[in-house]
Amino acid sequence: MSKALILDFGGVVTRTLFETHDLSEAALGLAPGTLIWRGPFDPDNDPLWRDMQADRISERDYWMKRTREVGALVGKDWTKMADFVRAARGGDPDAVIRPEFREAVAAARAAGVRLAILSNELDLFYGADFRDKLPFLADFDVIVDATYTNILKPDPRAYRACLDELGLPAGDCVFVDDQLRNIEGAQAVGLQTVHFNVRQPRESYAAALELLGIAEGSTP
Repeated sequence: MSKALILDFGGVVTRTLFETHDLSEAALGLAPGTLIWRGPFDPDNDPLWRDMQADRISERDYWMKRTREVGALVGKDWTKMADFVRAARGGDPDAVIRPEFREAVAAARAAGVRLAILSNELDLFYGADFRDKLPFLADFDVIVDATYTNILKPDPRAYRACLDELGLPAGDCVFVDDQLRNIEGAQAVGLQTVHFNVRQPRESYAAALELLGIAEGSTP
């Protein structure tokens, strides 16, 4: 029986921008310690993040605010999240890919599990050319990006579009996302889920592999 691992992109596949402030500061020519917002790593000191978690603003609103703030620090009038990401990560995007992601995908492929990405803003945040710098994306059977569909998780249609492309029932798929609202949306359409903890990526991927019946570390 076919199964699939469906992943969010930002935060699940890549280290978050919160985790890579040192790399961003170096790439942008900012002094170390300039960027102090830490999102889930220090929510008490990031009121904008708390607003997003409480649904007072959207995730896109959060990142657009940060984009404008950082752009102002470097004298740029950035109007798109991709402007920020290209400047901060464009030189070597491969450097921010989680090693735990690579290991989990290798194990899933070895077990014959299909792979999909379901993102609200893959190309919106990263830019379409970002994909060309990440050859592992060719291993994915399906990529559904709301940059183009305009159907954002947790809308049930987003998950169903991915399942339709995979040709699999929800119960045979495991969905991984770092935002609780998106996990709840996935559960509502019958997907097995793992709420990804960006502070414990290895444990999160291990949980996903376990749901797929794959032993941790079972790579070729």
